[in-house]
This record gives sequence, C-alpha cells and structure tokens, in this order.
Amino acid sequence: MHFEVKAVHFTLHEETREYLERKIGRIHNAENMIIDLKITLTKDKDFAAEATVNFRWGVSVHLKENDFDLNPAIDKLIDKLEAKIIKEKEKVTEKR
Repeated sequence: MHFEVKAVHFTLHEETREYLERKIGRIHNAENMIIDLKITLTKDKDFAAEATVNFRWGVSVHLKENDFDLNPAIDKLIDKLEAKIIKEKEKVTEKR
C-alpha cells in the first residue's frame, strides 16, 4: 500500500504525522486490498481531512470529514474509512 499525506495552509508537525500513522495502523488488515491511500489535511476556518482510496479491484473512494480540531477530524475520517473498507470487502466477497 502506498501512503501519502499532504497538508494545505499549515505545517504538518511530526507528532501529528505519527498520530495519523498510528490511526492508519488500525486498517493494517486491509493493506493487501488497497493500492494507494492519499490523505489531505486542510486548514481554513476549521480542519478538513480528506482521503482518497484506490482499491485493488478498480474502485476509488473519496471521504471527507470536518472538525474544529485536527485530531478529531482525523479520528472521524479513519472511522469512516474503516467502515468503507469493510463495506467494500463485503461487496467483493459477495460477488465471488
């Protein structure tokens, strides 16, 4: 799995990057299903956390979460990402 993080309108500190990588560790069982995962963190009035996931079977998913703080936005995004991965995995296993 190729993993990429980009920060827009602010500097991404090492502690935040480590926090994000720990959270991504929750989906380690799906690494063989995902080709690449791109996360963009944007700061405007609040924080927006966006993820684009490209699955091995050609499906691409885009998720977005907003919050006033960065870490809760990351938490919400990873929760949503976990649910989407489970849903996609179920779809693929049903087709077989």
